Amino acid sequence: MNRTSTRRMLRVGIASVAIAWGSWVPHARAQTAERAEIRLPRQSLAAALERLSALSKTTILADSALVGERQAPPLNGAYTVEEALEALLRGTGLQYEQVEGGGFVIRAGEPRDRAATSADVIVTGTRIRGAAPAGEHVLTFDRKDIDQSGYATTQQIIQALPQNFGGGLNEGNTAYSIRNNAGANLGAGSSVNLRGLGTTSTLTLIDGNRVALGGVSGLFVDLSLIPSSAIERIEVLADGASAIYGSDAVAGVVNVKLRDDFRGAESRARFGAADGFNEVQASQLVGLGWKTGGITLGYEYYHRGNLAAADRRYATEDLRPFGGPDYRKNFANPGTIIAADGSTYGIPAGQDGRHLTPAQLLPGQPNLADGRANSDLLPSVDRHTVFASLSQTLAPWLRFTAQGFFANRVSEFRPVPDNFGLTVVSPSNPFYVDPIGTGQPVTVNYDFTKDFGAERIRATARAWSVNAGLEATIGQWRADLHGSYGYQREDNRTTNVPNYYYLGQALADPDPATAFNVFGDGSFTPKATIDRVRGWYETLGSSRVKSASLKFDGPLFHLPGGDARMAIGGEVRGESYDSHTMLYYLSAQPVDGGSDGFPMSRTVHAGYGELSLPFIGPELNIPFVEALDLSVAARVEHYSDFGTTTNPRIGATWKLGGGLALRATWGASFRAPSFLDIRTGPGSTFYAPVAVPDPAAPTGITNALALFGANPHLGPERADTWVVGATFAPERLRGLKVDLSYFNITYKDRLGNVGIDYASFLTNRSVYQALINDHPTAALIDSYVRDPNFHNPYGIPISSIQVILDGRNGNLSSLHMNGIDFDIGYASKLGGANIAAGVSGSWIIHARQRITPTAAQAETVSTIGNPVDLRLRGRLTVAEGKWNAAAFVNFINGYRNTVVTPAQPVTSYAAVDVQVGYDLDHWIKGTRLSVSATNLFNRQPPYVQNATLYSASGFDPENASPIGRMIALQLVKSW
Repeated sequence: MNRTSTRRMLRVGIASVAIAWGSWVPHARAQTAERAEIRLPRQSLAAALERLSALSKTTILADSALVGERQAPPLNGAYTVEEALEALLRGTGLQYEQVEGGGFVIRAGEPRDRAATSADVIVTGTRIRGAAPAGEHVLTFDRKDIDQSGYATTQQIIQALPQNFGGGLNEGNTAYSIRNNAGANLGAGSSVNLRGLGTTSTLTLIDGNRVALGGVSGLFVDLSLIPSSAIERIEVLADGASAIYGSDAVAGVVNVKLRDDFRGAESRARFGAADGFNEVQASQLVGLGWKTGGITLGYEYYHRGNLAAADRRYATEDLRPFGGPDYRKNFANPGTIIAADGSTYGIPAGQDGRHLTPAQLLPGQPNLADGRANSDLLPSVDRHTVFASLSQTLAPWLRFTAQGFFANRVSEFRPVPDNFGLTVVSPSNPFYVDPIGTGQPVTVNYDFTKDFGAERIRATARAWSVNAGLEATIGQWRADLHGSYGYQREDNRTTNVPNYYYLGQALADPDPATAFNVFGDGSFTPKATIDRVRGWYETLGSSRVKSASLKFDGPLFHLPGGDARMAIGGEVRGESYDSHTMLYYLSAQPVDGGSDGFPMSRTVHAGYGELSLPFIGPELNIPFVEALDLSVAARVEHYSDFGTTTNPRIGATWKLGGGLALRATWGASFRAPSFLDIRTGPGSTFYAPVAVPDPAAPTGITNALALFGANPHLGPERADTWVVGATFAPERLRGLKVDLSYFNITYKDRLGNVGIDYASFLTNRSVYQALINDHPTAALIDSYVRDPNFHNPYGIPISSIQVILDGRNGNLSSLHMNGIDFDIGYASKLGGANIAAGVSGSWIIHARQRITPTAAQAETVSTIGNPVDLRLRGRLTVAEGKWNAAAFVNFINGYRNTVVTPAQPVTSYAAVDVQVGYDLDHWIKGTRLSVSATNLFNRQPPYVQNATLYSASGFDPENASPIGRMIALQLVKSW
């Protein structure tokens, strides 16, 4: 057959497809935005386009004369139709254009800038462009999923993921838990915590880049700074990935891909309201493209009111209505007097404290106050975010990209009030009352809220990042030179607290016109005195990260399943953190509270390599082996502060045919110690001789040198993770897809601190033996004695020290976790409607932990402060014409509250979310209206006797939201 007849046949084929186009264009349009596995061998461009059209059920029109004899590269990975077209047309001088109805037309012209980025389609979990990582299963949430969820913020979207645990550094945990570093949340931000392995064990990236961190010492990426309207998709790899990304990728990686290739304009407005609570969101996105590049600009404003504890009946310290105890304290107004002999007397209500007599006091009846009464469950938030991206082709082989991001958020909330118990009233106070007539000073446990107003914390977070790069095409290889810089500053300021220096003076002041009166019911102190006594304290923290990288990737040689591809590269990264405190609650003037061992910095050098090896492809027609792919990766990192670590990974995918694929991965991961773990400045460590119980000692007591605090000699946490899984999408039952993954994680050398239990070290040697030095040398003891952090508050002779107890931070604990992730879904057409239903979930079978190397294993799954064994998210979506609707069920299984004795069961929790959208095109072109209801049936959190060292409540914010039912209205206009 000659060339002319071949061209004619192709034209005829295309023409016939064009005639039939109109009957199924709407379906084609829906398909173009979905990413699917596409495997195409190296072949002619005409054949590749024809095959792509058939696989994606999308019309692709091209004149055979235009396509000519051009050859197409192989494709092997997850692509949308556009991404696949970009890869096929790269370097051909052709470009594609999407036309009305969702199809594509191939035209002549210079390569589009987007074509140059095509296989920018780097899926999370690999450094190789255009190749899905063998053995891995990446969860993807695209723009459609985000819009259907009904959620307003990025943290809400991530926290609905069954693999995520709500414990740790999240805005709702700050006043309710100190677990998982919850108290280190300076900016009132929110993090991701995959598998509950800790917020520091999940690596969060924005467009594949590390950004500056939030929290004391830089502990997490603050999701709440990322504008949800600017997100193109979120990719989640719930597997160890240090071989690809380095530190922190122990539990997995979350990569937030922004809409930096947007064209046109989009305006969004949203208003939501719940009982005692509201939120407003507005955004604008603009994208402009030209022949050789494009620019995208975006802005989002978000406001949310505070959620008061008074608006939720379970947010109280008095748990008696739920069958629990009363945790209220005697710091109240009116207050409680503690006499010189320790006896207590309640101050009566209904009087001003000016004429109070001992006979009016209530002996043995302390006044109690609910510290939650004037506190907030969630802070008010005002956030502004701006982002921009630019791409520009500088030459046919060279492209420049840049991206910038800025966010400023101010949060304000009322915590449970601090009370230091320093309210000592001398007899010189004109309102002084002595219950027992000794004339000695008395202590009054008093709540200052009515004098100062509610204690308030104002948390400000300001972050910005920039990254830029050059991408060069060198034959079939790509070179990527990239640099980035990120900065985040947080300011946490607490106001409306007493300055105890001036309070002491005011309590001893004999003048009733200026003295502080703590004996009334209410506030009866002159305003000038209150203003003089009002104090504050503040902590500032700043995190920086800067990096430079160079990567090469491309094909090596041809294998039966396609081209073997490689990525090799190197990175250098600098990380630093600085902190500073100012205190004005114990002194006459604001004083420098110190830097707590900061500033600190480190430098990281890394080199990596990755291979993608498609050994078998479908063209070989081997029974039960449609395809067999292998990937191998390794990364070496050198840290300036603790040394070198090497982490390999291997993965395999075996497609058996008939829609069945098996996969497996094994990899080693690590987490570098945070600056908080290793800081060595004044106050970060403490060495002291102590007398501790010892059943082996003749006197039952042994003098020991106890070491507390930070430890500069820590190593990395390490983990080995293996995952086996299967995907089943049978051709005979189109629309059904089942994904199953079994994971097994051995996490060792985890950083921990058991110093609080130092008095039990010698009485429980089976647990703490690794921390006991029974035969310390005199030189070792002397080195600690001469250290500036040594103190001897009990005057114990140094010569009597027999053992050293190491209660500092250490690589102490280990965890073995295994479980199953799953997703089962089915999509079909019913009449004229597209219907999809499914359920995804995570079932943790075991999570066995040792707190020290010699301690026995303890099961932690389904206990308070840890993930539950089963989380599910069910879904049902229906779309027909201009309408669409979605419903979701979020289920969290019950667990045990082991904080109380005996342990108490906590019931399971389920909430239903719904969303309905309507296309207003026939009234206002490009406009869509949607209404959503999260927690439609207003399910309250299950009761939990949640007692902490400072307060208590009747629910657990790590596993249930206090917001309740929220109704939201959203309008989206595309221009």
